[in-house]
Amino acid sequence: MSTTTNPAFATPPAETTRPDLQGTFGMVASTHWIATATAQSVLERGGNAFDAAVAGAFVLHVVEPHLNGPGGDVTAVYATAEGKTPTVLVGQGPAPAGATPEHFRAEGLDLVPGAGALAAAVPGAVDAWLLLLAEHGTWELADVLAPAIGYARDGHPVAPRVVATIATVQDLFRDHWPSSADRWLPGGSVPVPGTMVRNEPYASVLERLVQAGAGVDGARDAAADARVARIEAARTEWAEGSVAQAIDAFVRTPHRHASGTDHAGVIRASDMAAFRATTEPATTAEFRGHTIAKTGPWGQGPALLQTLRLLDPLDDERLDPSTVLGAHTIAEAQKLALADREAYYGDGDVPMDELLSDAYSDERRALIGDRASHDLRPGTVSVPGGALPPLRVTYTPGGEPIAGVGEPTVPGARGDAPSPDAVAVPAEDDTVHEDRGEPIVMETGETRGDTCHIDVVDRWGNIVSATPSGGWLQSSPTIPELGFCLGTRMQMTWLEEGTASTLTPGARPRTTLTPTLVLKDGEPVVAMGSPGGDQQDQWQLLFLLRTIVGGWSPQQAIDAPALHTTSFPGSFWPRTWTPGGLVVEDRLGDDVIAGLEELGHVVTRAGDWSLGRLSCVTRDPDTGVLGAAANPRGAQGYAAGR
Repeated sequence: MSTTTNPAFATPPAETTRPDLQGTFGMVASTHWIATATAQSVLERGGNAFDAAVAGAFVLHVVEPHLNGPGGDVTAVYATAEGKTPTVLVGQGPAPAGATPEHFRAEGLDLVPGAGALAAAVPGAVDAWLLLLAEHGTWELADVLAPAIGYARDGHPVAPRVVATIATVQDLFRDHWPSSADRWLPGGSVPVPGTMVRNEPYASVLERLVQAGAGVDGARDAAADARVARIEAARTEWAEGSVAQAIDAFVRTPHRHASGTDHAGVIRASDMAAFRATTEPATTAEFRGHTIAKTGPWGQGPALLQTLRLLDPLDDERLDPSTVLGAHTIAEAQKLALADREAYYGDGDVPMDELLSDAYSDERRALIGDRASHDLRPGTVSVPGGALPPLRVTYTPGGEPIAGVGEPTVPGARGDAPSPDAVAVPAEDDTVHEDRGEPIVMETGETRGDTCHIDVVDRWGNIVSATPSGGWLQSSPTIPELGFCLGTRMQMTWLEEGTASTLTPGARPRTTLTPTLVLKDGEPVVAMGSPGGDQQDQWQLLFLLRTIVGGWSPQQAIDAPALHTTSFPGSFWPRTWTPGGLVVEDRLGDDVIAGLEELGHVVTRAGDWSLGRLSCVTRDPDTGVLGAAANPRGAQGYAAGR
């Protein structure tokens, strides 16, 4: 990262909302202060970055249940002190065997619903975290899970955003999801922020995972082998034991979905038993002397790489998000990359080498014009892309309309005002209230924009960036004996035939989860990420441009005004788009916003502090200095270290 500011960029503010942390021992940043403190406590007691990340992640299940849960997913990018090669942790589960487009159509659906167990992919987060701990951690599972078990059994003060989410879906819980009402409406009412909230069933689930390995005899095996064997026993218990059986039994009862209709889920114990998380090499691209490492195109991560390839050779003044020229150029490049996402990305053979090639990038870069494009313009490579999905600016589900769909409680993600006949619309454009980076939650449980995040670096050079998500409390009914619900990741598939991401049993939905690892001269220097659904990489792009090109500090870049385009089909139900849409924080400035509107951008103002929830950790291989920075929006994310 640059250490001096670039005169071609706007001057960063002298004051930041939080300090750029620096030290030499270890650093953690996450979307909740309790998870950050938990992970840092592991480092302080001799654990490495992987022990710390796993401990913090299981705490996130407890303290940010509106953003992630054990029934959801995780992707991570990491490097070890010994290997330094960027590696992806694949905790995105596939579609169940019974999840066919024909089944959904037989249920009267033309989209996978945004809430309800019918949209559940196989949960991948728990097994992935256990795999990471087994392969690269040093601690025993019991010690790693102890903080999460403690907060689940003994309670923690519930955060205001959790309460706001529960308040939004309280009628859904009372009228249609009684098990969720029992779990999240203590005494029949919405809890007050700061109330001690407990989840004893989930504590018991975690305790059963620990108990599963209790029979492994450490005296017969090397201690390290016994530790791994205990974790492997927990993985088997998760996939084949009481959790899988409870999920199978519970989802067979029809319940209300975001479509306004009732359906049973199709996930079965056999789907759980068939899944194990894996690791794979990261997909990478070079940008201004740095290597950017992302997931493969089964997720949206490579779209960030394509965008960087488009921007790399441009003059520096065209890369500053704080100016009309820069914001316009960035938005237009993102539209091109995200159009390719729709045409090519999915769980299959994707021609990433061509999509990232010099020749293709040069061809696509020439399409960045002086006016805002209102078209979806995927490119052409030697391998044909999939059929383009439906392009809808509004969507009316076939089921009975439900109050609240299309009426966001928080603004910010997608474009124009609704039509009077549309029940579900693309507009989260409340210009009065700020969303402070939280997801859009409807009264039906539909959620757009997701997720939490955690980054950890230790004194030895281990580093990890992870984005857990899905299985949030509003995604489907709580399974009583487990204390959590399933996710809705299958809403990111299409029911139409021939698209790159058409629903296919056994295939992974094209996830939005997209953490980032940055390397320089082969050494990891930054782990970063953000919640935000389709916006995750768009907000991370601004950080990379401001730090690598602009010379801003990490905290300055996180604090800076953010923006993103909505001119592509969204990944979240109801999968709509806003042609030419551009959502901005008001702090971008009236003159810049007016200039963007003059160029044809359909601008939505989202408030002053509303977009992006980035966090990061950094390391300087030459000096050994570590750093961290966290998002101030919503007063919930936190960085710590020394």
